[in-house]
Amino acid sequence: MAEDKSERAVEETVEEKPEAPLLTLRDGLPPIVETRAALDEVVGAVAAGTGPIGLDAERASGYRYSARAYLIQLRREGAGTALIDPIAFDDLNDLNEAFGGAEWILHAASQDIPCLREVGLVPTALFDTELAARLLGYPRVGLATLVEVIVGKTMRKEHSAADWSKRPLPEPWLEYAALDVEVLTELRDVLAAELEASGKTEWARQEFEALLSYETPARQDPWRRTSGIHKAKGRRALAAVRELWTVRDELAADLDTTPGRLIPDSAMIAAANALPTNGKMLMDTAGFHGRGARRYLDTWVEALKRARALPDNELPPVANRSDGPPQVRSWPDRDPVAAARLNTARAAVTALSEEWNTPVENLLTPDYMRRLLWSPPQVADEELEGAVGAELLTLGARQWQVDLMAPIIAEAIRNPGELDSPGAEAE
Repeated sequence: MAEDKSERAVEETVEEKPEAPLLTLRDGLPPIVETRAALDEVVGAVAAGTGPIGLDAERASGYRYSARAYLIQLRREGAGTALIDPIAFDDLNDLNEAFGGAEWILHAASQDIPCLREVGLVPTALFDTELAARLLGYPRVGLATLVEVIVGKTMRKEHSAADWSKRPLPEPWLEYAALDVEVLTELRDVLAAELEASGKTEWARQEFEALLSYETPARQDPWRRTSGIHKAKGRRALAAVRELWTVRDELAADLDTTPGRLIPDSAMIAAANALPTNGKMLMDTAGFHGRGARRYLDTWVEALKRARALPDNELPPVANRSDGPPQVRSWPDRDPVAAARLNTARAAVTALSEEWNTPVENLLTPDYMRRLLWSPPQVADEELEGAVGAELLTLGARQWQVDLMAPIIAEAIRNPGELDSPGAEAE
């Protein structure tokens, strides 16, 4: 007999886990701070407050070229929550002075530190709730997930991809933003206690200290990150992608808009492969489109013209030049001993990851280990572990990582094990 759908629905409803209550603002929604007088009030309140300061920033990713902050949220015990429009001020240096040496609480600090530094807010101590959760082995470390797991409340995330450069900012957006700092202190306290209980407090301290000076890393040949670039047909097409990417990036910076809103990456690939010689041919090229396709047509045509005129010896190589080791899949053929070293080290690191309940990539940046296993230090055996540790520190590893990983890497260099393939997952 066919299953009764109404009965099944009732059973599923009964078995479903009840949704956690919604997180709400304890003090109501504060007015946005956009005048000097209002900012002075916040500065005074923050200076008189106590304890760490929860901070967050909203950018306009996907809408603007810059990564500047368009809203800054903060909360401190005794001061409440403040929503600050940084666009209304030349800088926030006075607020930074009010912070003093207080600890900042950020979630995914590397995303916010650069844009906060732009407006004069520079941390002297911080606690990153996302990174702490990673070190503790939480399977999902998004803010909303941690709030649900630790605080027992749910958070709405419907405005996470909003255009925060919009003015005036709608009230529902402001409420969403204020909630992001509502329970950061509570999260911090729980995670700090768990770090202490698991013996990872010093790990976190070193990681947080390293974040204080974080800057967005510069990318070599950023045009090579064009989506679908593997479809470019040859070095001439790659040169065309490079020229189009460069002029698009410059134009986007001038207009303060996301480059993809002018012409998408797929349009650049289509134009690079076709290499049309005039505007009409370019507009007739299948796949060439975008909001700025026709408006900036002369710009795209000139870029393609430069690519066609390049001599062969100035065309970009198919593969990006790197000072690092080759791709792991080629190790067994190029250096079977290095491949065996990597196999041995990976097995040991996997076991260590399970022992400490910490992801492998947090134990050590995978590239660091690959570099050392491909080109080990040429020193006496008794000096090997120290040499490995010194090189890891030079690459950027923290001391806690060196203490855990240098013995493993040194042992893999001494005793590489069987000469077989480490597999594609080692990439």
